[in-house]
Amino acid sequence: MGFRCGIVGLPNVGKSTLFNALTATAAAAAANYPFCTIEPNVGRVPVPDARLDVLAKLGKSQRILPTQLEFVDIAGLVRGASKGEGLGNQFLAHIREVDAIAHVLRCFTGGDVTHVEGSVDPLRDRDIVETELMLADLDSLERRANAAVKKSRGNDAEAKAQLAVMEPLLALLREGKPGRAFVPTAEQAPLVKQLQLITTKPILYVCNVAEADAAAGNAFSAKVAAMAKAEGAGCVVVSAAIEAEVAILEDAAERQAFLESLGLEETGLTRVIRAGHDLLGLITYFTVGPKEARAWTIVRGTKAPQAAGVIHTDFERGFIAAEVIAYDDFVACGGEQGAKDTGKMRQEGRDYVVKDGDVMLFRFNV
Repeated sequence: MGFRCGIVGLPNVGKSTLFNALTATAAAAAANYPFCTIEPNVGRVPVPDARLDVLAKLGKSQRILPTQLEFVDIAGLVRGASKGEGLGNQFLAHIREVDAIAHVLRCFTGGDVTHVEGSVDPLRDRDIVETELMLADLDSLERRANAAVKKSRGNDAEAKAQLAVMEPLLALLREGKPGRAFVPTAEQAPLVKQLQLITTKPILYVCNVAEADAAAGNAFSAKVAAMAKAEGAGCVVVSAAIEAEVAILEDAAERQAFLESLGLEETGLTRVIRAGHDLLGLITYFTVGPKEARAWTIVRGTKAPQAAGVIHTDFERGFIAAEVIAYDDFVACGGEQGAKDTGKMRQEGRDYVVKDGDVMLFRFNV
């Protein structure tokens, strides 16, 4: 699996420019006025992973298939969105459907782009959007809690379990705190997920800076980074303008030379993906053969049968065993045969927890 990340923020902070760069398309209209994005645009992008190229070369694979990441460009929120201002209700509904939120904050001054609030202040902008999301969650949760209270009076066990989760979440939201501040037990976690609250989703702050600040950031992005650290969120500095320029360069060497001229080692996309994977606890395993070398994304802690099921449900249903080679061993031994000859390939059963970088071959029978 990959993950579905919704790009949110106030109008004119660089969301659509970043989305276009990430997906190397012009699907989202990056115009200098609010609400230029009327419907959420969805873009699937390959997750860059240098290990896959190495594995493909060793395996003499004909094709390389990276795992995919899905970005959803959601139009800008404004004050009052939770009450239907702008196109608020429509956009809030779209945000509920994503796995994580990439909150783009404007961290540059100047230029001809009008800021909807009249000045640049990323912490204020963050508070505006976060408040609207919390108000939307509060409204949704209060309605469902009222229904659950009525059912619980009739000794409905499911309703009582739901209320045990809803009540502390309501208390947090009424205090002006996001739902992610609630730490559920293992039993409560599925119930929290079912509620589809926006503010329980993990969040990544994307600081959109000017080209000159792309390498080291600036005072604005430093404040955002401190805020993100305090709340346990992710934070990445990118320049949407640079990403847009990189996206149109087709030659890899030319792209790398351009990045190095700006003091950058990698694109903002790579940093966003890496931060997103960390945020959701995702890892990658590989399958390698003469036809293709392919990356597969799973949640950290996934066991072998469920990892096999990502390829095909039959693999999970008829799982017998997994032949596993650690990435470093695969490379050091010059490929699969070398790993076999040196005893680095091992057979694992149903309880094996897949590790990041494992090269795997599944044995199954249906």
